[in-house]
Amino acid sequence: MACANDNLSNDANTNDINAKNSNVNSSNSKSSPTKNNDKLTQIAWQRSEDGSYSPSSYINRDLSLLQFHLRVLAQAASPRHPLLERLFFLIIFSSNMDEFFEIRVAGIMQKLNLGDVASDPHGMRPSEILNEISAIAHDAIDEQYRILNEDVLPALAERDIRYLKRDELNAEQSAWMKRYFTEQVSPVLTPISIDPAHPFPRLVNKSLNFIATLEGKDAFGRDINLAIVPAPRSLPRVIRLPDALTGGKEHHVMLSAIIHEHIGELFPGMSVTGCHQFRLTRNADLDLADDVDDIAKALEGELENRRFGDKVRLEVTTECPTHISDYLLNEFELHNNQLYRVNGPVNLTRLLFDFNIPELRYQPFNHIVPKPFRREFDKFDRTTSMFAAMRKGDVLVHHPFHAFSPIINLLWQAANDPKVLAIKQTLYRSGTNSEIVQALAAAARNGKEVTAVIELRARFDEASNIAVANFLQEAGAVVVYGIVGYKTHAKLMLIVRREDDRIRRYIHLGTGNYHAANAKVYTDYGLFSADPDISEDVHKIFQELTGMGKPANLKKLLHAPFTLHDKLMDFIDDEITHAKAGKRAHIIVKVNALTERRLISKLYDASQAGVKIELILRSICCLRPQVQGLSENITVRSVIGRFLEHTRIYYFYNNGDERLYCGSADWMDRNLFHRVEVAFPIEDKTLFEQIYEDGLQNYLQDNMQAWTLSGDGSWQQIQPAVGEPPHIAQDYLLKVINHVGEPV
Repeated sequence: MACANDNLSNDANTNDINAKNSNVNSSNSKSSPTKNNDKLTQIAWQRSEDGSYSPSSYINRDLSLLQFHLRVLAQAASPRHPLLERLFFLIIFSSNMDEFFEIRVAGIMQKLNLGDVASDPHGMRPSEILNEISAIAHDAIDEQYRILNEDVLPALAERDIRYLKRDELNAEQSAWMKRYFTEQVSPVLTPISIDPAHPFPRLVNKSLNFIATLEGKDAFGRDINLAIVPAPRSLPRVIRLPDALTGGKEHHVMLSAIIHEHIGELFPGMSVTGCHQFRLTRNADLDLADDVDDIAKALEGELENRRFGDKVRLEVTTECPTHISDYLLNEFELHNNQLYRVNGPVNLTRLLFDFNIPELRYQPFNHIVPKPFRREFDKFDRTTSMFAAMRKGDVLVHHPFHAFSPIINLLWQAANDPKVLAIKQTLYRSGTNSEIVQALAAAARNGKEVTAVIELRARFDEASNIAVANFLQEAGAVVVYGIVGYKTHAKLMLIVRREDDRIRRYIHLGTGNYHAANAKVYTDYGLFSADPDISEDVHKIFQELTGMGKPANLKKLLHAPFTLHDKLMDFIDDEITHAKAGKRAHIIVKVNALTERRLISKLYDASQAGVKIELILRSICCLRPQVQGLSENITVRSVIGRFLEHTRIYYFYNNGDERLYCGSADWMDRNLFHRVEVAFPIEDKTLFEQIYEDGLQNYLQDNMQAWTLSGDGSWQQIQPAVGEPPHIAQDYLLKVINHVGEPV
């Protein structure tokens, strides 16, 4: 998911979103700690007999995640963003909300069915959470379509980029649309009448459908008054009109408009009295038992079930009559607060078209290769140049500012190098067309011992990962699926090479997936190293993943579910000890989410001991910062920009003997206790400083794209203080690494 990079603080539209959905007000980047009301302060400070903090000390994770989606939506409201990127933000928001309902809301509904009992750390009952989600989501989706209809589409129309409605077509265009329907659409449509012989069809999750009301008798003399017409998923949702009909302009028509205009042709001899599009969202989470005999086969079966899970949301247009929406709600056994009326297409995720208009998109840039890996580094032995660079010292890449190509090049060099004996790699999200996968297959065909640890259960990439596993197995690679019950989320690559009658290991460790497309829009760190101790640790982790035995005894790496959580708790305890001794104590953490209750409680303890704690969280935060007596030494910020923030960095001052780790794990229960994760230390002083300055301090200085969290759970967008120069973290990195644009 890409994110925008311009300031929204003065936009009226953004303020509307904030006031409506997030209770967000502009704040000054130099402002004092949030003044929480007395009730919040008193409740949050209460502790139970076992020393743990009261439920009200924590923010509900699902409501916090929903607030992140609102911050994404706020980007679409800003006229400072390139216009097509604003459209893309609306599409991102729509996609985010789809997954939110498919996974999070569906999960809460399942809990409600088991009993309306508080089970989350915040102490809210499932019904309370669902009611609050419904209120926020309805307002947010209304605002999404307001931005689309009042801001984005009119601005696109000013540039003659149009999504034409049926009544906006001229005679020639209408004739073309009729031919398109007859030749391209009608042959793949299947109208389904609703009658005793044809019960309401089982509709696929998130599919576009039409409900038509009819009058008259069909070919068999039956009185049919309702029919369902599913829109084929094989057809594009946006169709560009031929240049001959538009003068070469970017004029488009929606598939829904084409079907709606000509739906009467599907029911000859009958009258269509109404036609309304709708979309059903289902539970799309997978339920895979831990005791399955064959995880791949079990997963393939579950993937089919995902298409027809429990119903969680119904979307119709604002023009849909109440009696039709009530009929659909009754058919799907949904309540009125699960109905969403939208003023436009019911699926904005399909609205995107590949416009080739550079001036309406972000400024492109070259993803550069770090100097040690440039070809001229080793002119005389290009096949081993990357190995030579890694022997000289650790090399850091910072995506997307640095290219993903060094990872691919390293694998291809290893695949074709006669000195390489074995390659081992974890794969979480990939595809058979990935160069990573192609290089691994080539290595296996070239006689290398290739082992791929593929996590089949990477959400929504399960089918792709099964295909990757089959492809690599056919090439001769050894494929394992990790540990049942524990997702393999660590990002590891190990290359074993024989050099002068000795074995040397080369490794790559990352914070993000081995996915070239993601590396262009996600911020991630990757470390290339030939460090013997870390390489040995990686070797042991692969043995742990593919074999049996006790947890590996590692020298430098921290890994979940064994040592990572305990070590993080110990590191925080060390800062508490230093603070109590009157010494400087400082923690900076940058992760995607913070939900793990024991870590949050420990951070509360650290705050009360005087430890300065700065958290940079992309999305979920269950910690309440800036509460008097609880967390006044903790600040939380979120940066939403052109790129999706994905780096995970843990920094501890440690009385001057500073610790800095990068890793694959967020500070969530699932990462720390139910996944295989790895955190690696940054020991090279130059790389340490680079990550500390670029990955942490740079983001703490952002006063244009950053939002701060208050103790009551609301977010405020930061503005530069009077006389303070603007600073955009991602733009800064583009300038210092890729030399894009003018200096900040």
